[in-house]
Amino acid sequence: MVTTIQLREGVKRELERLKNSSNETYEDVILGLMKIAEEQKRRQRFLLRDGYREMASESLVVASDWDAASGDWE
Repeated sequence: MVTTIQLREGVKRELERLKNSSNETYEDVILGLMKIAEEQKRRQRFLLRDGYREMASESLVVASDWDAASGDWE
């Protein structure tokens, strides 16, 4: 099913600017942007997960250091 959407003229101009060729449709441009957005979300989740793992590892080192230091006080 094909549908019509309303866009401001500025949005239409930007979509036109993003076309790789005159034969490319606005739908092609939008689908390409959606693919890029999904890839970026996936990449961000991966980077966040790795960052959390690294922070957890560093926290374990700090906790271990504190455990060693607290033994001196007892």
